Amino acid sequence: MKKIVLGLLASLLLAAQLTAGEGMWLPFLLRQLNEAQMKAMGMKMSADDIYSVNKGSLKDAIVQFGGGCTGEIISDNGLLLTNHHCGYGQIQDHSTLENNYLKDGFWAKTKADELPNPGLTAMFIVRIEDVTQAATAGISENMPEKERQSQIDKNLDKIKKTFVRESWQDVLVRPFFEANMYLIFVTETYKDVRLVGTPPSSIGKFGSDTDNWVFPRHTGDFSMFRIYADANNRPAEYSKENIPFKPRHFLPISLDGVAEGDFTLVMGFPGRTNQYLPSAAIEQTLQTLNPVKIAVRDKALKIIDEAMRKDEQTKIQYSAKYASIANYWKKWMGESLGLTKSHAVAKKQQYEAEFLKKINAQPELQTKYKMLLDQLNVNYKLLQPYAFVRDYYSEVTRNTELLSLVNTMSGLVKIAENSGEQGFLERKKKTLEGLKDFYKDYNVTVDKKIFVALMEMYFKNVNPDFIGDKARQQLAANKGNFEPLADKIYAKSGLTQPEKWLNFIEKASAKDFLEQIKKDPAFEFGKSLMDQYVEKVDTRIREIQPEINRLQRKYMKAQMEVFAADRVFYPDANGTLRVAYGQAEPYEPRDGVTYNYYTYLDGVMEKYVPNDYEFDVPQRLRQLCEQKNYGIYADKNGKMPVCFIASNHTTGGNSGSPALDAYGNLVGLNFDRVWEGTMSDINYDRSICRNIMVDVRYILFIVDKYAGATRLIEELKLVHPKR
Repeated sequence: MKKIVLGLLASLLLAAQLTAGEGMWLPFLLRQLNEAQMKAMGMKMSADDIYSVNKGSLKDAIVQFGGGCTGEIISDNGLLLTNHHCGYGQIQDHSTLENNYLKDGFWAKTKADELPNPGLTAMFIVRIEDVTQAATAGISENMPEKERQSQIDKNLDKIKKTFVRESWQDVLVRPFFEANMYLIFVTETYKDVRLVGTPPSSIGKFGSDTDNWVFPRHTGDFSMFRIYADANNRPAEYSKENIPFKPRHFLPISLDGVAEGDFTLVMGFPGRTNQYLPSAAIEQTLQTLNPVKIAVRDKALKIIDEAMRKDEQTKIQYSAKYASIANYWKKWMGESLGLTKSHAVAKKQQYEAEFLKKINAQPELQTKYKMLLDQLNVNYKLLQPYAFVRDYYSEVTRNTELLSLVNTMSGLVKIAENSGEQGFLERKKKTLEGLKDFYKDYNVTVDKKIFVALMEMYFKNVNPDFIGDKARQQLAANKGNFEPLADKIYAKSGLTQPEKWLNFIEKASAKDFLEQIKKDPAFEFGKSLMDQYVEKVDTRIREIQPEINRLQRKYMKAQMEVFAADRVFYPDANGTLRVAYGQAEPYEPRDGVTYNYYTYLDGVMEKYVPNDYEFDVPQRLRQLCEQKNYGIYADKNGKMPVCFIASNHTTGGNSGSPALDAYGNLVGLNFDRVWEGTMSDINYDRSICRNIMVDVRYILFIVDKYAGATRLIEELKLVHPKR
C-alpha cells in the first residue's frame, strides 16, 4: 500500500483536475501536492511556512482545543482565540445567577484574574510521519477483519512504545484512506488553560439557533483563553506557579480584511467526513437515517426551548445542552437539502458508472474489482433496518437524560458483577465525579416531558421485536399511556433524586449497589430497551459492519488506483491536523438568490429585537454603532465588518480554526458553514459550499471598544499586509 500511496502522490502533480476549495489536506504533504496551486490562487507563503519541523511555522500556532474544536495562539504570551461556542461549557461552568458570564460576558482585568478550567486541554502537533509499512506488517489481502485488526493493533502498540519522542510528548496513530495508510502524530498537550475573556451571548451567540448554519450571519462567535506552562515552557497541571506559554509561532493579525477572490486558508482539526462512500450509503443517509435523527431531536428541542423561555435557571442549566442538540439537528436538515439540491446520489452513481467502465477496459482491474460495488450495495441493504433502529435508539437515549444515566449505571453494574469490590470502588469514584456534574444541570420536569415524547415515537416507529419485554410490560401496565408510566418511573426512581442518589452511591458497596439498582423502575425500563437493542440490533450490526469496512477499504484502494491520473485524493477528516484553502466569494443558494460574501454591524441592528434571547443587542454595542465609534477596525468605507464567507472545505472540529490570508496573517475565525453546503461532509460542491468566519476586526472591536480590554489588544501584533 505504501507503493500505491507514493505512486499516487507523484501522479497528483500531473492530475487533470483539482477543484479549488475542495479538500482537507495533510500539512506535511503540501509541498509535493498543493503548493503550486495554492500560489496560483494567490498564496504568498511557502509550504514550509505552514508546516515545518525545523523552524516555527503555522502548525505551531494551532491547537486542538478541548478535544473537539480548534484554537490558535495570537500572542507570544500564549493568548488563545477560539469560538464562543467552543468555550461555552467553560463559560457556563463559571456562570451563576450572581455572576452570569453567559449573559454579561467576562473579561479578566489581569492575568491573575484569568479563570482555570479543570480538564480543558490544548494539544499541539510537533511532527507527522508515515508509518504505514510498520502498521500493516504481517497483513495479507484475504485476512479476516478481526484477525487483521488484531495484528494492526499489535503493530500500533509497538510503534507507540518505541517511537522516539521527548518524555513530555505523546503520540497518536491514525488510519487514513479507509485504513490503507497510517500516520503518526507527535503531540504536546497543555493542561492549564484559563478563561481570559468572552463577550456576552447576545454577541457571541447572536442569532442563536435561528441563524445557526445559515448566511447572512452576524455572530461574534469568539472567546479567549490562555495557555500556561511550567518554568521550562512544558505541559503541566494547573498551578499558581505556572507562567504564560511561549509559542514557537503566533499569528499576526491583519487589519486589512479580505476582498472578493482573495486567497484564504483554514487550518485545524476537522472531525469526520465521508467523501468516498458508494451511492447506496448516501441514499441510505438521505432517505432513512437523517429523517430519524431530525425527528427525534425536533421533539426534544421544542420541549427544552419552551422550558428555557419560562425560567432563567433552566436556561442556564440547558443552554449548552440545547445548543449541542440543535447544532446537528439543523446540520442534518441542511445536509439533506444540499444532497438533494446537488443531486448527490445521481452524481455518485455516474461516478460509479465511470469506475466500472475503466475497470471493464482493463482485465487486471476487472479481476480485482468487478463485483466490489455490487457487494457494497448488498451489505448496505442488509444494514438498513438495523441502522434505522440504531439511530432511533441512540437518539432517544442520548436526548432522554434519565435513559442516558441508566446506560452509565449499566456500566457500573458490569464492573460490580465482574471486577469485585475493589474494581467497583475504583469505577465508582470516577462515576461519582460524572454524576455530580450531570446533576448540576439536570431538571427532572423537563426530562420527564422529553421521556414521554420520545418514548411515544420509539414505540410507534420501531419494530416491537426490537423493544424489550420488560419495557413493553411496564407500558402495558399503564394501558399504553406514556404519561402515567413516566409519572411512576420518575417518582419512584432513585436516579431522579440527585442528593439522595449521590449519598447512596458514595457509601454503597458493590452488593448494596446491585440490590438497589436492579429494582429501580427507571433502570428496569432502560435496561430492557438496552438489552434487546444489543441482542437484536447491535449484534447484527457488528456482523455486517466489518464486511462493509473491508469492502470500503478495498473500494478506496480501487478508486485511488483506477482514477490516479484523473483526480486528486485527500483523506477523509478524522480529527487530525488539516489545511483547507479557497477564496472569499459569494454564492447562489437557489434560483434568483445571491448572498454577498460580507456582513456588517448594520445588519446586527436590522435583526435587533429587544429582550429576545436570540436577537437582543447590548446597549453599549447599540451606542457604538450609532456613534460609528469603530476605532481602527472599520473597513475603508467606514463600515464595521462582522462575518464573511469563503470556499474553504470545513466540518465539525474546524470550529475555532483560524482563517488566514495569503501571508499567514489572521483575518477571521471559522465557526460555521452555510446551510445548503453542510452536505460537504459527503459531497463537496463549490457552487454552494461555504464556510462562515467572524472577521477578526469585529473581534478586536468588541475586545477594545465594547469591553475596554485594552491590555489584550496590547499583546497582539497588528499588521497591514495590503499596504
